[in-house]
Amino acid sequence: MKVFLILYLFFVSFIFNFIQKEKSFEESISDGKLIYEDFCIQCHLFNGEGIEKIYPPLNNSDYLLKNLDKSIYSIKYGLTGEIIVNGIKYNGVMASQGLEDDEIADVMNYITNSWDNNLNFQITTKRVSELKK
Repeated sequence: MKVFLILYLFFVSFIFNFIQKEKSFEESISDGKLIYEDFCIQCHLFNGEGIEKIYPPLNNSDYLLKNLDKSIYSIKYGLTGEIIVNGIKYNGVMASQGLEDDEIADVMNYITNSWDNNLNFQITTKRVSELKK
């Protein structure tokens, strides 16, 4: 009986660790590109340049790179109110896109490592999940 219990606990632990494992940084960026093309490109455009005073740029954005958790939060829960990006005021509304935490991590990894952005570290699903409303 003890052997069975030990094997069972080992199996459950293995499955839990397998499910919780983060994907590779490269895979996250690749998946994030697809999410960006489905959800973000309409406003922030193909190269992340946005539309001045309407949709803020994501490419070379001082706000994005200096406020990672706020940026994650705005994808997760939406954003209203004024922000300043690269010295320009934006005061619009971005609705929550209804993405899962892993999808938010993926799209953030794509955005922060595309175009002129080069963050060079992985935003994890765990980090996204820790941000609460």
